[in-house]
Amino acid sequence: QLQKLYVYAILNQEVKMNGIIIVNAYAKSKTELNQALRLKEELENLGSNIQIIPTDKLSVIISDGAIVNDLVNIDFCIYLDKDKHLLEKLEKLNIKLFNKASAIEICDDKLLTHIMLSNNNIPMPKTIGGVLCYYPDAKVKKSILDKVEKELSYPIIIKECYGSCGKSVYLAKNRLELEQIADNVKLKPHIFQEFIKESSGTDTRVIVIGGKCIGAMCRQNTNDFRSNIELGGNGFKAQLTNEQITLCQRVAKTLNLDYCGIDLLTNKNNQPLVCEVNSNAFFGMFESITKINVAKLYSQYIIEKVNNQ
Repeated sequence: QLQKLYVYAILNQEVKMNGIIIVNAYAKSKTELNQALRLKEELENLGSNIQIIPTDKLSVIISDGAIVNDLVNIDFCIYLDKDKHLLEKLEKLNIKLFNKASAIEICDDKLLTHIMLSNNNIPMPKTIGGVLCYYPDAKVKKSILDKVEKELSYPIIIKECYGSCGKSVYLAKNRLELEQIADNVKLKPHIFQEFIKESSGTDTRVIVIGGKCIGAMCRQNTNDFRSNIELGGNGFKAQLTNEQITLCQRVAKTLNLDYCGIDLLTNKNNQPLVCEVNSNAFFGMFESITKINVAKLYSQYIIEKVNNQ
């Protein structure tokens, strides 16, 4: 009888999960660090053992034709960096990643995001991929800018494909500005995009976890065409329409995202348009404004998914 009770106790004891949160080696802003610290806090409240590991403290190398690493007994990894090569190595080690490598890589590239969302009944601003240039002394071809002008009326948005928090996003109000900006970004992957004047300085940030919208905030910036709070915008809690909810959940499913922040614009017909998708969307300000505990909801989702794998 005692032996049976002992076996029962062993089988039913709480088994703690071991997780890691990977951050960039050079992360220093409060916004960046808050993301990792909040997730660590909520995951530990749920009984997990969590380490926050900067990328320079992580040893994952290729040796003798195999990936060698110093990670032991890791049940899951929350990847908050954008190093796709490290990401691919971790996935090849069969470490459970949030988000998956392919999802993070798609969202990190603005043009690739639009390409992957296309042909899925997902409305987006008209977008033209920039022509890559490999010569610093080359002049941007007139034919390229003529095509952009033909497809898009001024003002025109120009975005570098890699960047966050509204950085590397520009507005050209005429041909001269278009030429200058195009010359500045010609050596980098970039896009030209339709300017949605009805949403100038305004958008709606929607957080989706496990395929479900958990809430939204509206961001407004009266001093800039970009709505980002990091650039001086303000935020307030927003109520989503059924159309917005359906659209965001379709986006998350299409890109196979466990967690994401989706930025919506609104056109003259009051139709929502997908502007960008962020696989590691910062949620500190979102939590403060909406009073929704994003870190807890995401942590609960992670634990449940790992338990059910």
